Parts: sequence; structure tokens; C-alpha cells
Amino acid sequence: MHVRVLRLKCCGHGECVEIAPDVFALDSRNKSFVIDEEAGTPEQLRDAAESCPCAAIEVEDDEGNVIFP
Repeated sequence: MHVRVLRLKCCGHGECVEIAPDVFALDSRNKSFVIDEEAGTPEQLRDAAESCPCAAIEVEDDEGNVIFP
């Protein structure tokens, strides 16, 4: 699985960091970014994406198909 943060949509709530702290972090502008997508389980990646209030996280399968949103 692959995960991407759409930084223009990110509003800095940090819920992704709470759900998957080894995958996501917040930068100095309070925008989320991916530290290590392989550090999280597929469930954590999907939960983080589903919990994002700004819909700023995309999750793809290994073939590049968007599975969320």
C-alpha cells in the first residue's frame, strides 16, 4: 500500500499522527507529511485517511489504484 498527503488540503488537525505516529508527522507549518508508509499497517493507513477531517490523505494499493477516498 502507498499513502500520500495532499498538502494543499491538509488543515493540520493531526489525527493521522495520533493514529499512525510512525507513518505521519506534522511539519513547522502544521501540515502532515509521510515519514515511512511501511511503518504502518494497511488498517492504520486506511483509518488515518478515513479520520482526516480535510480528506487530505489518499491510500493506493500496490498497483497504484486509489482505494481511499
